[in-house]
Amino acid sequence: MSVNLRRTSRNLHLWISLSIFIPVLIVVGSGLLLQVKKEFDWIQPPTQKVAAGAPALSFEQVLSTVKQIPQVNLQQWDDIDRLDVRPDKGIIKVRGKNHWEVQIDATTSNVLHIAYRRTDTIEAIHDGSWFFEGAKLWLFLPAAVLLFVLWVTGMVMLVTTLKSKYFKQHYRNRQH
Repeated sequence: MSVNLRRTSRNLHLWISLSIFIPVLIVVGSGLLLQVKKEFDWIQPPTQKVAAGAPALSFEQVLSTVKQIPQVNLQQWDDIDRLDVRPDKGIIKVRGKNHWEVQIDATTSNVLHIAYRRTDTIEAIHDGSWFFEGAKLWLFLPAAVLLFVLWVTGMVMLVTTLKSKYFKQHYRNRQH
């Protein structure tokens, strides 16, 4: 039984690992980038900091400020994905749907930093949604389930191998 279980696990392990190689490589590679996103300004712009305090700007002042920056091309609210208000750092991050980020002083509306933000793209690659509609659910989710099966079959191979070695060693010691 142990030999058949080990052989079956080895075959499953081999074929599953070959079938999910590319999705797992994408998830691991993009995951590594996401782990170090705050260490590299190229991935995620560093958050600026000014005097902490409650924001004093209206939404119209925020929009007016970013409209004046031609390179980010944020002209109306439909161009903006989200506002990230950081009272403890005294800033408002305006993130455009085009992945540009503008950080402004929450009290004076001075522009503190302008940069292209790659984090959202890397996250979309990581979860599979960047590739095509349904890749997240129909390609990356099954690959994750199969990765779990790889872990299980790997554990079966490890346990059966250790068990076999233990019994061989135990048998040898009893004969001497």
